[in-house]
Amino acid sequence: MFNEFNFFEESNDNNKNNRNISKTLLIDLKGEPGKNCGGFCKFCYFRKIDNNVNNITPLGCKNCNFQVGCDYCTYSIREINGDFIPLPFAIQQLQNSLFYEKYDKVNITSGGDVSFYPNLAELCEYIKNCNLKIHLGYTSGKGFKSTEYIKKLINCGITEVTFSVFSTNPEIRKKWLNDNNAENSLNCLKLFCESCEVHCAIILVPGVNDGEELRKTIKNLINWGAYAIILMRFANYENNGLILGNEPLIEEITPHDVDEFKNIVEKCYNEFGDKIRITGTPIYDPKTNAPFAISYEENLLEDLRKKIKSECSIITGNISYYYLSKIFKNTPVNIVKVNKDISDLITSKDLEAVNLKELKDTVFIPPMAFVHDKVAEEILTKDGIDRIILRGIDKLTVDGEVSGTMTKEEVINFELDAFNELIEKINFFGVPVNK
Repeated sequence: MFNEFNFFEESNDNNKNNRNISKTLLIDLKGEPGKNCGGFCKFCYFRKIDNNVNNITPLGCKNCNFQVGCDYCTYSIREINGDFIPLPFAIQQLQNSLFYEKYDKVNITSGGDVSFYPNLAELCEYIKNCNLKIHLGYTSGKGFKSTEYIKKLINCGITEVTFSVFSTNPEIRKKWLNDNNAENSLNCLKLFCESCEVHCAIILVPGVNDGEELRKTIKNLINWGAYAIILMRFANYENNGLILGNEPLIEEITPHDVDEFKNIVEKCYNEFGDKIRITGTPIYDPKTNAPFAISYEENLLEDLRKKIKSECSIITGNISYYYLSKIFKNTPVNIVKVNKDISDLITSKDLEAVNLKELKDTVFIPPMAFVHDKVAEEILTKDGIDRIILRGIDKLTVDGEVSGTMTKEEVINFELDAFNELIEKINFFGVPVNK
């Protein structure tokens, strides 16, 4: 049976795993990839998706009720948001939120690209007058009109920017980001770096912007004054995470494998880490050892393992499998992997491939897995064994996008809280073992 206890996924101010989240208000301007961003980048996760409503099949997820499909796993995952919202609607979001709670910062985000929002300066001016700092969410910079416009935005209170760089080579940006004004975009980036805390995202496409081209980009970003760099592994196939029927994004390109990508992150960190914060996603942060930093702390692992009193199975993806197998070594918890790199992108198709003989009577699936609870139960009990199927703890670890703002101690404490909570659930719902 599928467990109905939804406290696994609750998120509130009392949740231990949320203690590092700052008081930041998210303002969502809506907009859609490919429509409100100046056109798709060649590597965009959402490129080639068929969003014809007549052709969409819901994936299922933890938010679904009695039937497969809800707004989240049908439309939100595809960023089907409609056009940008008008300025009064954005201001209303802000006013409504401030009425109930106090915030320190506002993160302006969008399903498109915030640089194309026509009233961005006016919105920033309004937020500034509320005495709030501004984080400009994920932008490629393609929509910024000029450096003078950037100066205006900075004067309106922008203190932090997340910028999709890809490369500081204008010709590469023109081709791969569909950026017809690449020189202007890079000049805007330079100006942000001079005045703001700029986090630079670089999606690595083999043979395009890695190798020596990556070294040049990092050197430029350091010289311009960027605060941090996050290297992001390119996804081109379903097992990498393209679960919306749009693989491959680019023919004849094989993404870096996980070990290869980790080595690139380590190499960049070793060469430039004393000058700029460098992390990678989905793996890895050399400074904190995230994700799963506790897998390197054997003394902590021994204490965790002693607390396990029941047996269960945990279904996970390729990347987490390596770490979870080490963490739960020599315990009654067995780890079962499917051929999906990112655990939270596991679908019912992945569960269909699980060898049910490997499963124990209590089974945990990833909390964000895109499968309806009832469907997961049907798949994982089709051999006639009445297993308890549960979703796991909301976050067991953090990736480079989050750990880049944390210390090693903070990451380890976060993970210890999470794993202690998971073990409590294992002991409660699993079958007790005699030691």
